[in-house]
Amino acid sequence: MTLKLTAASFMACLKRSELIEAKRLDSLMASFQKQGVDLNDTQALSDALIQADALTEWQASKLQQGRYKGFFLGRYRLLRLLSTGETSAVYLAKHLFMNRMCAIKVLPGHRVKDTSYLARFYREAEAVASLDHQNIVRAYDIGCQEDNGADLHYLILQYVDGQNLEQLVLKSKPLPLPRIIDLIRQAAEGLAHAHASGLIHRDIKPANLLITPDHTLKLVDLGLARFFKATEEESLTVKHDEKVLGTADYLAPEQAVDSHQVDERADIYALGCTLYFALTGHPPFRDGTLVQRLLAHQTRQPPSVKQKRPDTPDEIVTILNRMMAKKREGRYQSAKEVADILGRWLVQHGDSTWREQHWNLVIANKPTDKATPSQPINSHVVEGATTKTASSSQPSSSQKATAANKAIARKSAKPKKQPANQASNQPSRRVSQRSTNSTTPASMPQLNLKPERISKRVTKSRPRSHRAVLVLAGLLFGAIAIGLWQWSVYGSHSAAEQVNSTPFEPIQPETSMTIEPLDDSEIRGGN
Repeated sequence: MTLKLTAASFMACLKRSELIEAKRLDSLMASFQKQGVDLNDTQALSDALIQADALTEWQASKLQQGRYKGFFLGRYRLLRLLSTGETSAVYLAKHLFMNRMCAIKVLPGHRVKDTSYLARFYREAEAVASLDHQNIVRAYDIGCQEDNGADLHYLILQYVDGQNLEQLVLKSKPLPLPRIIDLIRQAAEGLAHAHASGLIHRDIKPANLLITPDHTLKLVDLGLARFFKATEEESLTVKHDEKVLGTADYLAPEQAVDSHQVDERADIYALGCTLYFALTGHPPFRDGTLVQRLLAHQTRQPPSVKQKRPDTPDEIVTILNRMMAKKREGRYQSAKEVADILGRWLVQHGDSTWREQHWNLVIANKPTDKATPSQPINSHVVEGATTKTASSSQPSSSQKATAANKAIARKSAKPKKQPANQASNQPSRRVSQRSTNSTTPASMPQLNLKPERISKRVTKSRPRSHRAVLVLAGLLFGAIAIGLWQWSVYGSHSAAEQVNSTPFEPIQPETSMTIEPLDDSEIRGGN
């Protein structure tokens, strides 16, 4: 039974914890007194501090138990406990100066000297720090702090404000099928990035897939990741004889036998089991003990998802069955392949909102208008048109007919070249139709192309060349007319320029000319 502290003891623990500065605490106590809060009641005082956003519920509960240590790790203030497991505990924390929210994964002190937990913990930090992808939780920092004579090792991770896939499926109604497929596609994208960086996850399950409010999925808990290049001596699982690592309900058959010999296809199997859980609400095998479930993954086929989810398309069932193939050779060989095939399904069946958000996938998976026809091996050219015949071994009679057709084509061909765009395709189509329809040995001797017919068909395309000549002649005459017009305009301009360029010389008076003044009589007009 937890003892309840008095108000005075509660305030003493609060001051020693240094969760609230002394000046702010005095100001809060004064305001509480004015508001009529009973300062002698521990619960009322605690509720008032929580309402004032000075403490969190988790911090207040710890203080009421008389605990005033363990609220700080390095430069981070712990706010509340997010999750706890066998190997670690995860807390929500805030940076003291940057006010950035983050998740801190703390390795319990009693686990430090136990088997390979400490080395695996630091290997997780190395694995996460080497990855940079939108579907993988990022690592910010790692540290160690002494607490009551023991070392606390912690890892600073990106905080994801949301819930994991397991909580989402169990707490809500059945998720829409396109949303489930999109979440698994995002998980496959994150796994593809991790595999390309040289490591595998080995613990894919719904609880390790976090989902943000904007439906972005992020992979977490890479504590069981193993680098591909690690030798047997470097493998921590081998060193400590830990044969089975991972969660039994989502474990690949080969991983249950030997965890350190698996590759990326084990993650694909676990992701298939996660898809099965998202569709049905339970793992593929949920009955029996741990050993029985591990054995079921190796020997039994799970019940069809259509028993719980009848609206599941056959295409999705096929994809799921291949992801969960017992032998890894029968599965998809890469996570990128899984992401691509799920993306193509979403392009065809996703709603308009998804298409707008993932327009790049829509463009990348846009089907072509016309399929490219397969090129046959044998082809013959007649006057710029191609006639195709069937290849491979034929009876001797068909070979003779083919040789005769070649001779006919050579005789009918003319040395004069025609423009490629003016050649008619109609003769070639007819010849091709005759040749392709007679592929059997019985029908090949019936093939009879007369030279007269071919020559007639070829001459039909000749009038089109005369039209081209007329068009070229018209263009030539037009060019000549434009040139003459430009020449005439240029000539008139040249004459005007020549006139304008002549220098102007003013008339100079003669030097011998004298100007005599008039008499008064001449001015007045005489008598």
